Amino acid sequence: MWLDGWVAACLVPLACWLLLSSLDDLALAVAFLYRALRRPPAPVPKPAARRRRIAVFVPLWQEHGVIEEMVEHNLAANRYQPCDLFLGAYPNDARTQAAVGALTRRFPNVHLALCPHDGPTSKADCLNWIFQRMLLFEEEHAVRFEIVVTHDAEDVIHPDALKRINAAMDSYDMVQIPVLPLPTSFREWTHGVYCDEFAEFQLKDIPMRQAWGAFLPSNGVGTGYSREVLERLAAAHTNRVFDPACLTEDYENGFRIHAFGRPQMFVPLRRGVDGFLATREYFPRSFSAAVRQRARWVTGIALQAWEAHGWQAPPPDLYWFWRDRKGLVGNLVAPLTNLLYLYGWATWAASRLTGRAWTLGAELGVVQPWLLVSTAALAAAQVAIRCACVTRVYGARFALGVPLRMFWGNAINFLATLIALRRYLWARLRGRPLVWVKTEHTYPTRAALLPHRRRLGEILVGSAYLEAADLEYALASKPPDRRLGEHLVALGKLSEADLYEALSLQQSMPFGRPAPEAVSPAVTRTLPAHMARKWKVLPFRVRAGRLFVLGPELPTDEMTRELSRFCSLEIDFQLVTPSDYEELAREYLP
Repeated sequence: MWLDGWVAACLVPLACWLLLSSLDDLALAVAFLYRALRRPPAPVPKPAARRRRIAVFVPLWQEHGVIEEMVEHNLAANRYQPCDLFLGAYPNDARTQAAVGALTRRFPNVHLALCPHDGPTSKADCLNWIFQRMLLFEEEHAVRFEIVVTHDAEDVIHPDALKRINAAMDSYDMVQIPVLPLPTSFREWTHGVYCDEFAEFQLKDIPMRQAWGAFLPSNGVGTGYSREVLERLAAAHTNRVFDPACLTEDYENGFRIHAFGRPQMFVPLRRGVDGFLATREYFPRSFSAAVRQRARWVTGIALQAWEAHGWQAPPPDLYWFWRDRKGLVGNLVAPLTNLLYLYGWATWAASRLTGRAWTLGAELGVVQPWLLVSTAALAAAQVAIRCACVTRVYGARFALGVPLRMFWGNAINFLATLIALRRYLWARLRGRPLVWVKTEHTYPTRAALLPHRRRLGEILVGSAYLEAADLEYALASKPPDRRLGEHLVALGKLSEADLYEALSLQQSMPFGRPAPEAVSPAVTRTLPAHMARKWKVLPFRVRAGRLFVLGPELPTDEMTRELSRFCSLEIDFQLVTPSDYEELAREYLP
């Protein structure tokens, strides 16, 4: 059969490539297991004696929809001070500027860093201008930031991440906090691919890079840099701390810092009382968005880095160059290999069932089937290793989908690599720079953020609503039956509005009295008046199938269940002060 001959001719070279790549993966896995069994886990460093001032850089382009939630949650959750956020925006992105401007008015440690030119450019270019804005801020306020941490607009920063970076800066110039996608449902295959890959890379690949003395690429978010190493980067690269021409400036900076001989550290992935100490976020959840993002990764990590550094590197770095770049071949041949292997196993099973000769086996000869079986066994071992890593992070049930998601991931990587090669070659032929492609960001829901909630007193002091001495006095003098916030208001240490704004930060809930035109009199009668007064709530708007309800109390499960009996819509709560609620209740409730 002509098809069997064609399949046999293709399978052998593909199997040889797969054998080489799979042996590489297996050798790394064996080395990782050997190291894990022979060496005790690295001790957790003691907190640094000195708290360094930290600047968090967040580059933005059309992020008006998520940046407010990102800043509110992370300022409320963060357990480290002193810390300032510098949010980079462009002159032609008025909506993001307005959102950042509102945040700077609310939080004294949030600052706008406006680029001098229109966007979008590259993430690295925006980061460079944020760095310049930080320098100007230092001159104006006579302060100095000793650590810079990079983040994106969709990041959920672990409450102890900055504290951990500060402690590690006693010995390192670059510290990388692990990055893990937030868990999603089993049926979200595209996001599940990110969950699978990051679980394996953060548990196995990146720790082995560090163990073998190779350069540590930044993940782009959750990366802490010492001020000294950033100044050295600026001096060596004409004041460009981040390479604006590079689509993966995080990877490039990891290589540059290692080339300087400066120590780098990847914080081991460990689970604590607040979950894994890691930066959490949603990665692209649609097939097309994932292809766009991965095309940028392939372009920067495989193609631009190859062009910039070639294969001239010490052996540890050379090995990881190979691993970082082998996807240029592997991503392209993986879908075809999968199809041919499935064809081979299907025809073999059919021959067994029907008793007919397996013609493909005759075409392959005597030795070649062993090549196919060995590569299939190695592939199965790789699936098992990934399943084990995913089980540790996301649980055994989610890990059951790893084999199917690997096929889906192969399709994503195949298209992403084709696009990356086309864009790279087209740009080089025309002598034009590569264009940065923005990834659309979404921010997690309140339910996903609640595990990182901080105590109210920490937020009041950390967000400069209250002095630490006033908090200590209030805690010591508070009657047992009075809530802390109420006691602070009674003492005159805190206004009612500031208290409820801090509560909204703690709970990741919207706060503020709605404008009169935003209140619908018809909607205010959605709930029976006696129920509205019992729970101190007032419905005021319906939008997109959701009922918006305001009130001065935090919603409880009992409240939500009882109110849901009178309304089939999903209920969203908004905090208002008690005085605002009483005024609205007198106006709208009979």
